[in-house]
Amino acid sequence: MSEMNKTFFAPQLYIKSGVTNIEFYIKAFGAIELRRWTNEDGSIHVAELSIDGAVFHLHEESLTSGSFSPERYNGTTTTIGLFVTDVDSIMSKAIAAGAIETSAAQDYDYGYRQGKIKDPFGHTWIIEKKK
Repeated sequence: MSEMNKTFFAPQLYIKSGVTNIEFYIKAFGAIELRRWTNEDGSIHVAELSIDGAVFHLHEESLTSGSFSPERYNGTTTTIGLFVTDVDSIMSKAIAAGAIETSAAQDYDYGYRQGKIKDPFGHTWIIEKKK
């Protein structure tokens, strides 16, 4: 089965209107920006990024469709689980890039090493590895 015919998730994360800088994802996770659609003022309408082939999108929030950035309500309805080979290294990079650590990396009895961060746009990420 070719890559284009595989089923996969591509989360759509909402950001506040007016955002122009999404370097956090590049610095923290090594994301590659695949494409970007901008508004007339240069702010991001949609950006498509990839972390080691895992695609996700950043969308400008849309009040009319009920799609809000976590910052609007200081909360989130989704947590993104990012599986990596080195939890501690990625946690450190994310924090250095501007994330807030909400739970330090630790080993759990169910066989995972996990730590939790909140990115500068309010999205919650669990950085994890199955042991």
